[in-house]
Amino acid sequence: MALQEKYAELIQAAKTGGVSNLQVREQENVLYIDGSVASGALKDSLWDIYNKIDPDYRAGDLILNIDASAAAGTKAKVTTTSSNLNIRKGPGTDQPIVGKAAHNEVITVVSRANDQWSLVRTDQGEEGYAYSQYLTQI
Repeated sequence: MALQEKYAELIQAAKTGGVSNLQVREQENVLYIDGSVASGALKDSLWDIYNKIDPDYRAGDLILNIDASAAAGTKAKVTTTSSNLNIRKGPGTDQPIVGKAAHNEVITVVSRANDQWSLVRTDQGEEGYAYSQYLTQI
């Protein structure tokens, strides 16, 4: 059975669920499913489908690489190397800085503006856009 047939339900759920930048490829008898989600619940539902197909995760023929690092409505930790994370007026480095979040601070992800930027709110109420690469869902 081809891997894309075996995991057809999972692939379809990723497509209809709204996984952005969805990429499905087979390489050396392993199926890779990559993308980003705006909801941790969607990622969990994909894992639930995978668990139905391969209950003990023994087949070793699937890599499910779905990024929910800054899913909307979740808490995220600022994971910069050591510095503060700039919070900007809009999604882009050309936008003015309206606040900062400290390294390791926990903030709220309000929504995803695009694949690179998230609208965030600090516990102090500062709201603006932060680079999603430096946010890790907790």
